[in-house]
Amino acid sequence: MPSVPLLLSQAFNGLALGSLLALVSSGLTIILGTLGVLNFAHGALFMLGAYAIFVVMQATGSFILAVLVGCAFMLVVGVAVERVVVRLFYQRPPEDQILVTFGVAIVVVEAVRAWFGGNSQHVSVPGWGEGVTQLGFLIYPTYRLEVIGIIAVTLGGLWLVLYRTSIGLVVRAGIEDQRMVGILGINVRRTFLLVFAIGVVAAGFAGMVYAPIIAVVPDMGDSFLVESFVVIVIGGLGSFPGAVVGGLIAGEIVSITSAFNSAYSEVMLYAVMALLLVVRPQGLFGTEGRV
Repeated sequence: MPSVPLLLSQAFNGLALGSLLALVSSGLTIILGTLGVLNFAHGALFMLGAYAIFVVMQATGSFILAVLVGCAFMLVVGVAVERVVVRLFYQRPPEDQILVTFGVAIVVVEAVRAWFGGNSQHVSVPGWGEGVTQLGFLIYPTYRLEVIGIIAVTLGGLWLVLYRTSIGLVVRAGIEDQRMVGILGINVRRTFLLVFAIGVVAAGFAGMVYAPIIAVVPDMGDSFLVESFVVIVIGGLGSFPGAVVGGLIAGEIVSITSAFNSAYSEVMLYAVMALLLVVRPQGLFGTEGRV
């Protein structure tokens, strides 16, 4: 039986992991809900963000500047992938979308591996994130707490864009009925480009802020891709609140289970997903009948 301090520490680890999964999954669910594209390159784009901040920090030593440049780079990548590849597959069967985005993921991962090698890279914790914080009942790494806050602010910004702007209105309308949005005279292709780019930047930004915590390797996005799909199944396809809540639930399940037996952490996550599919197939915040 794990001790109380260990359980508290794992609960905070679960909050950090859950917030990260929520950010990655929010980009994935926006793309899936609006464009209907199963983006299997999302994990590779998460990894690419981590390498982007590694490269810029090596050159400048500034974490903030590295994040800004990295986000600009991920925006360019998102636009390029949508324009060159994804746009051609909007009306294609889901299996074609899976194959082409999986192919994009392989190209990205192997290009990074060819350039940087297979060895892990290290991104330093910024000066303002070093050390530990005394929470009264627990001593916890400062940067992990700051990651939770950074991602919370980012998710809040995404929520404002989706629910308090005209662009967000178009995106949410597109999730519900793409054909009607086109009939109303809205440039659907431009909206799709914007949505895909936002999703890519969200994945890349998640990789950037998490890079100082884990080893940066070419295959680091694989587990996050799988867990992100689990999150959007739990939360509901196309639901931004569902991605946030589902991410937090998934993070806590993995972390708390690891305190008892790490070998069963992901098994428990998939078991919860399977149980939810039986009880509520559309997910916690999903709409029945949405595909």
